[in-house]
Amino acid sequence: MSGQNKPIAAAPSRLSRLAVRPRSSAAPRTSELGDHDAVEGKGIAMAQVIDKRVTAEIEGAFVVFLIGMRINKFWKAWKWLPIFFAMPRMLRELEQRPEAGFLGASGYFGSPRRPMLVQFWRSFEHLETYARSRDAAHWPAWVDFNRRVGSSGDVGIWHETYLVPAGAYECVYNNMPPTGLGTVATLVPAAGRKATAASRAGIREEAYPDGAPTERIEV
Repeated sequence: MSGQNKPIAAAPSRLSRLAVRPRSSAAPRTSELGDHDAVEGKGIAMAQVIDKRVTAEIEGAFVVFLIGMRINKFWKAWKWLPIFFAMPRMLRELEQRPEAGFLGASGYFGSPRRPMLVQFWRSFEHLETYARSRDAAHWPAWVDFNRRVGSSGDVGIWHETYLVPAGAYECVYNNMPPTGLGTVATLVPAAGRKATAASRAGIREEAYPDGAPTERIEV
């Protein structure tokens, strides 16, 4: 592609996905992938499918932060609705704060009961600083949850944090729009030294497996 993709989100599906990126940050680069432009939206855009195997490259260490909720008692909407609407406010805030170290996020609905976000951050320090900032949207939402819900069992919240050292990851996308890490990183062909999972993860260099079909893919 001769330029850069715009901020993106996948089209609605049974597993709904929403991609969010800071407005002032660079969109995923796909300079080696041919002409796969996206249609710009309000901070989010609908992305075209990239009809080849690609992988994502990101410089340095980064953090993957999973956060979600579980609606245990649907009828207590006054308990879970404030939590449901709190996260979009935080994402809008983070879009306007590139210095916060927030790289982007994708939202997933495994079911109406269990929405989840996959967030990417530059470092754990950035994530922790935002979470503890009294001037940011997260702190009052967290305090309000503990005050109104606590451990009552009405609605659950959870998170998991993964600190990823530089180069200690691998991913592949085939016939997909930019997805997951691919929405915040540089997309390159998953071929040559990046043709297999082990080589992409830096575990060992190896050729594509003998006997594996390659007629319709680039390896």
